[in-house]
Amino acid sequence: MFAVYNTKIGKIKITYEDNIITGINLAEHERDNGTKNDLTDNVCLQLQEYLEGKRKKFDIPIKLYGTEFQKKVWNELLKIPYGKTVSYEEIAKRIGKPKACRAVGMANHNNPLLIVVPCHRVINKNKKLGGYALGLDIKRMLLEMERKYASN
Repeated sequence: MFAVYNTKIGKIKITYEDNIITGINLAEHERDNGTKNDLTDNVCLQLQEYLEGKRKKFDIPIKLYGTEFQKKVWNELLKIPYGKTVSYEEIAKRIGKPKACRAVGMANHNNPLLIVVPCHRVINKNKKLGGYALGLDIKRMLLEMERKYASN
């Protein structure tokens, strides 16, 4: 099941099963709005609060589907504090695979829960942004917004 919402960063698609969120992705070309419910409305509200700098942590039930490696990466991303960044190399080291920087990048690329699993907080070790599914302009905007509100 899914629901589509308009947000500050464009149309997003929230995928869910039962009462658990399994995906948050861009939905530019989605024509169907799916089925909205209290859970998806709450996720959208929390995303809006985050995008306005009013929320630093998400309080939604999530389930991550992927390979064991991907899930290790995504769970490590959940530990990155609001307003901070780490390198792909650092994530690789933290999960015990210090040479797997590119694989970490691919896991980020396949992150099913954009923003909630904060792959936007991962940058190249030379401090360049790297890629982002929503585009580098949005990645830059999210990081700048987090830095601005991190001390509040």
